[in-house]
Amino acid sequence: MQIKTIEELRTLYSAPTKRVIQKEVRSIDSHIENFLRFSPLLVIGSASAQFEMDVSPRGGDPGFVKVMDPQTLLIPDAPGNNRLDTLQNIIATSQVGLLFFVPGVDELLRINGRATLHTDESLLNRFSSLKHYPKVVIKVNVLGAYMHCAKALMRSNLWSPDAQVDRSLLPTMGQMIKDHARLDTPVETQEEMLKRYEIDL
Repeated sequence: MQIKTIEELRTLYSAPTKRVIQKEVRSIDSHIENFLRFSPLLVIGSASAQFEMDVSPRGGDPGFVKVMDPQTLLIPDAPGNNRLDTLQNIIATSQVGLLFFVPGVDELLRINGRATLHTDESLLNRFSSLKHYPKVVIKVNVLGAYMHCAKALMRSNLWSPDAQVDRSLLPTMGQMIKDHARLDTPVETQEEMLKRYEIDL
């Protein structure tokens, strides 16, 4: 049976506890700022005006996302594939959801907010120490934030060395892209891809 209403859905689950509801905060406190200081990876979710969803990773040195003030985060846009899916979605709807990871830590940080794109030198210069000076800074106005429980990462065993997958068990990125894009060109080897990536790292 397809579930069509929230009321039908809620009959299957217990009500969230007071602790779960009240753990969400509306600004960046010392715990959140400290977590961000150790985080080298975030995943940003966004949507187009047609409600087409997108999720994209952003990475850098730990703490590459800056806290401007208790309501504002700054994310430098690093070189990528130039599709600009996230940036175009931000212009269209401004709505973003962020998920921050810290290696070896099973808890996650979730932040929801409204994002805008900026080229002000005063914001760009906050990232002058980066190898690649950003063209754009994503400014996120924080609407809600909370620490996400560890269950998902514990179930996945993500950080365990025993759970690591040998890269050779999967086709190379070059092979997968050639097949998906139906390209009539030689397959880029994994080594060639990594060498090409070096320019943007």
